[in-house]
Amino acid sequence: MFNAKKIIISTLLTTLSLSANNLDVPITENLSSFTTIDSGHKIEIKRIQDFNNRLVDDFTKTSRECPPFCIQPTQIMDVKTIAELEVINFIQKKVKNNQGLLIDTRLKSWFELETIPSAINIPFTVMESEEVTSNKVLKILGMKTKSNGSKDFSNTKELILFSNGPWSAQTTRFIKKILQKGYPQEKILFYRDGLQGWKLLGLTTVIHKEIK
Repeated sequence: MFNAKKIIISTLLTTLSLSANNLDVPITENLSSFTTIDSGHKIEIKRIQDFNNRLVDDFTKTSRECPPFCIQPTQIMDVKTIAELEVINFIQKKVKNNQGLLIDTRLKSWFELETIPSAINIPFTVMESEEVTSNKVLKILGMKTKSNGSKDFSNTKELILFSNGPWSAQTTRFIKKILQKGYPQEKILFYRDGLQGWKLLGLTTVIHKEIK
């Protein structure tokens, strides 16, 4: 009798768990949601379930002064451009296993207000700063300096770089600079739609510093 109760309870919990995963607005037909780590906290990434939800913040704007807010090219040099599902796959596999980094290239103040879960912040201005500072960042990304002073990029991490969206030049500038410094283009991916594209699909974002 006791074992039968355990089986019933276990079946009920399993059913409830499956029901919870059957979201009305999944990410794909086969993926309802997934978890990642952001600032030491487990975050569930999923889409907003409210069919009536609308964006109401600055990401609803259609027109901004150009420059600097000019429409960016689809591809920067030979760097591959990707979309949301590739970002999700990268978070699940590369970021999770410490093989890759999702980098928000915007200024720190923008990053703190809202970003994609698991992203770290390396502002585009860092790549445009003096050699000493930019080299420190490159070393964090896995670059090593050989005895003859040359740079070794063989063990650098794979990167996805993003900023606000197709009208934001911050990632464009970051990519051009990091390529000039020798970073392998095959280890860089460009998420052109950025935070605006992520939010348009109702995907989870995180806030690191609330406005008071």
